[in-house]
Amino acid sequence: MKYVSTRGQAPELDFSGVLLAGLAEDGGLYMPAQWPVFSKEELRALRGLPYAELAARVIAPFVGDCIPFAELQKMCRRAYAGFGHAATVPLVKLVTSIFALELFHGPTLAFKDLALHLAGHLFEYVLAQKGERVRIVGATSGDTGSAAIEAMAGRANIDITILHPEGRTSEVQRRQMTTVTAKNVLNIAVKGNFDDCQDLVKAMFGDAPFRKEMGLSAVN
Repeated sequence: MKYVSTRGQAPELDFSGVLLAGLAEDGGLYMPAQWPVFSKEELRALRGLPYAELAARVIAPFVGDCIPFAELQKMCRRAYAGFGHAATVPLVKLVTSIFALELFHGPTLAFKDLALHLAGHLFEYVLAQKGERVRIVGATSGDTGSAAIEAMAGRANIDITILHPEGRTSEVQRRQMTTVTAKNVLNIAVKGNFDDCQDLVKAMFGDAPFRKEMGLSAVN
C-alpha cells in the first residue's frame, strides 16, 4: 500500500513512512494511492467478530507488508483489552429501531481512544523495527490531547508534546493532560485559543530542518 499527499508534491510513502511522517512535506495530508476494496464475501465474514479482530482485518490492507497480520492482531488485542466494556464499542438499543454506538469506554472516555490507543502500539512496533525515535507534536482542545497522551505515555522511543489553550478545555481533560508523570510526556498550556496552538504546530512542521532534526511526527 502506497500513500500520496493531497497536494501532490511529496514523495509516495508506505504505511510505516506515513505513520512516522505525520504530515506530508508539502503541507498536505497523506491518503491511499488506491483504496482497498472488500468483496461481499469478505464483508460478510466480518459480521459478529470481536472488535479487535474486526479492526485488524479492516486495517490490514492499509498496512500492507509493513506489519505482519499476526502482529497487527496482537496489537489490536492489546490496544482494546483495557477498555471498560467487553464489546469495546457496544451497540445499545434506545427505543425500537434506534440504537447508539457507545464510543466512550476507552481510558480517557473520549472516542479518540479508539484510534490513538492502537496508534501507540503501531508507533512502538515500527520504531523498534527501524531503530528510530520520534517526538509527536499536536494541538488540542481536549479529546485528542488527553487520548494521545494516555496512548503514548511510557512507550519506548516516543516523546510526545501536546499544546492546549489555557483555560479552554474541560477540567477533566486538563487534569488528564497535565497530571501524567511519564517522563516522555510534555504538556504546554498556551495563552490563546486552539487556532494559536495549531499555528504553532504548523510552524514546526513547516520548518523542514527543524522537523528533521527533532524527528517530528503528528497525531490527530
